[in-house]
Amino acid sequence: MLLLPLLWALMVGAGLLITGPAATRWPLSAEGDVNAWFAGHRTGPATSVSEWLTLIASTEGVIGVTLVCVVALVVLPRVPRWREAVFLGASVAAQSALFLFITLCVERPRPVVSHLDPAPPTSSFPSGHVGASVALYGGLATLAVTRLRGPWRYVAAAVLLVVPPAVAVSRLYRGMHHPSDVAGGLVNGACTLLVIGYALLAPRERPAPPPAGREGGRPPLPRSAGSTGGGVRGVRRVVVVRHPLACAEKLAQQVRDVLVRHGCTDVRWTSTTAERPCGDLAAYTAAGRVDLVVVCGGDGTVRACADELAGSGTALAVVPCGTGNLLARNLGLPVKPAAALDRALSGDRVRIDVGRVSGDGLAPTRFTVMAGAGFDAVMVRDASPRLKASLGWLAYVVSAVRHLGDPPMRLSIRLDTGDVVPRRARMVVIGNVGALQGGVPLLPDARPDSGRLEVVLLDPSGAVGWLAAAAHLLRGMMPGRSRRPAGTGTRGTRGMAGTTGTTGTTGTTATPRTTPAAGPARRLVARGALEYFSAVHVDIRFAGPQAREVDGDCAVEGTRLVAEVEPGALLVQLPLSLRPAASRPYLRTDPAPTAAPAPAAPGLRCAESPAPADGGQGDRHAGPAAPVRPGRGTPASPAPLSPLRPGRGTPASPAPLGRKP
Repeated sequence: MLLLPLLWALMVGAGLLITGPAATRWPLSAEGDVNAWFAGHRTGPATSVSEWLTLIASTEGVIGVTLVCVVALVVLPRVPRWREAVFLGASVAAQSALFLFITLCVERPRPVVSHLDPAPPTSSFPSGHVGASVALYGGLATLAVTRLRGPWRYVAAAVLLVVPPAVAVSRLYRGMHHPSDVAGGLVNGACTLLVIGYALLAPRERPAPPPAGREGGRPPLPRSAGSTGGGVRGVRRVVVVRHPLACAEKLAQQVRDVLVRHGCTDVRWTSTTAERPCGDLAAYTAAGRVDLVVVCGGDGTVRACADELAGSGTALAVVPCGTGNLLARNLGLPVKPAAALDRALSGDRVRIDVGRVSGDGLAPTRFTVMAGAGFDAVMVRDASPRLKASLGWLAYVVSAVRHLGDPPMRLSIRLDTGDVVPRRARMVVIGNVGALQGGVPLLPDARPDSGRLEVVLLDPSGAVGWLAAAAHLLRGMMPGRSRRPAGTGTRGTRGMAGTTGTTGTTGTTATPRTTPAAGPARRLVARGALEYFSAVHVDIRFAGPQAREVDGDCAVEGTRLVAEVEPGALLVQLPLSLRPAASRPYLRTDPAPTAAPAPAAPGLRCAESPAPADGGQGDRHAGPAAPVRPGRGTPASPAPLSPLRPGRGTPASPAPLGRKP
């Protein structure tokens, strides 16, 4: 059902385009001639037919027919068809609501011809009569095909499906709408019907997860010998980093209560500011041992705290109370902040990767979710703070609609030690995790413990390209279409080499690293609108300055974006048992056994329980030891991490590109 706000945003964007930049371009410039032709060819019989069609598609007619059909579905069959009744009523209601919200944002006058009906006060775009007829009669046709038997059901469906196009023609004939208005009504009604039908009528069978150790799935990793899985009781000191706007006083009190229930009595609080995005966390960690850091905020606050804690022996617990909360969503934490903290404190400590990003004018920093440039960056930059406060992450959808027509970027990309490859894209995203709000799998191969970064380039060609990209991403949300488990298929070290398929692009194989490789070398999907890569080190240069973002925070424009993974650098407190989700196959899907200690989450590295010898802070410059995976032996230790914060040394410069983009 989260697709309905997205549909609203797309329809509003189409309406603003039709009434704005495209109004003077063909074929919109010729719409007046179409209306004039219909007005000049009116006859008595045709007018009578159009009146009848207007009546059955009017507000009163649609409501009346819908109520009769809903009551019939509940009363007439031996077993009431509640699901079908709700589907029909919800389709009509959702279409009507979307129509009203669209007309609030798009103002378009009626055609300049004589009108045969009183002009309602709503905008001419989209046609409400057409959209309502699609939702009602298209919904009845859907029920006829899927719920009835016999060949006559197709005849009934065909008759019902003739009604919406006939209503569309009648609205043009009566001078009430432009051709693009009735087209918008058809799209609005059809898409609403598709969303409601998928939500209420589609089967909900999900494939069973592969058993541990079986081919096609990664076996669970055991907790370390010293880890008891008993939660956080016994910790000495807890620091709570609170974003004062995201975490109100009521939520702060709930956090205090949860910490007390888990035996955390020595709790220090610090609030974030624009100048200190993680508050006084650095001072607390420098002054003495900190056992646990609780972050009450969004992805930006989590990123700032993770930058401070990466490579140390201090664990981080996330209280998701920001706009996006993408890290918490990808780790499977509950959406309710207090519940997320309560379950996490009852769990175990797990190691996840972080990314390290830098560029011209961009100080080296770490990220836990994604960094990018282009479309996603301007979407974040131009999102209205007022809408973010009222709509949450839907404010980003509204901002994205405004930038659908932005020109593509010219860039060059280098993965690991491979060759420089020129590309063109509207957006480039480098991710440590892959799912967006609503579970949209932008980077389906990304997982927070893979030791690699996933990269996607978005370059749709026209409206068809945008639709292909959207369809590909939405298909990934469907049951049974989760991304393939890590470790399956033909995999190896990924760079620009090993490319096969129709593109004919080849390159140089990347130098093998100590981190594991997974996934294909390169994937081109959705008619070429989406291109996926994977690497340990990513170096991107742009032909001109581009907007950039790191974990949802805007960064200064620049011409370069360099990212590198730090495997297992961050300790995160996670629940012992996470609810299974198709978009998170690496997470735990079975309850912990009682006879022996259970893994915290399949595929996620668990923390070493002994405290480090440096008072709990760890060696921030050396980085964490490379993880041990079953059946792979002990890999070599990764290269030392470059220091990131001012006054702690100069980070190593990335390898220069072979040639200019």
